[in-house]
Amino acid sequence: MAVKGTVKIDIETCKGCELCVEACPQESLAMSKEINAKGYHYAVLIKDNCTGCINCALVCPDAVITVYRTTKKKEKVPIATIKDVKENIRISIDNPEVPNGEGRIDL
Repeated sequence: MAVKGTVKIDIETCKGCELCVEACPQESLAMSKEINAKGYHYAVLIKDNCTGCINCALVCPDAVITVYRTTKKKEKVPIATIKDVKENIRISIDNPEVPNGEGRIDL
């Protein structure tokens, strides 16, 4: 399952130690050319290839990085296949909201 990640960095609290930049295996982070109110260059997300591995958050001494992950939907893949049917097959779905007889498939 493919994972997509992103980070949120509290730029006003970041002290620009660059540990997160060095820890990122995807090279998704860099130091901003701008400075925050404390006078530090802060970390920013520069690429859209973050996997949400959390390395950056783990090494941040000031805990200013929050990591978010989402998983891409799996593609539908068959989990069962019926081959060489020699007799009729009846499939019933027990659902109290469906009247009797509906939701039944006769093959």
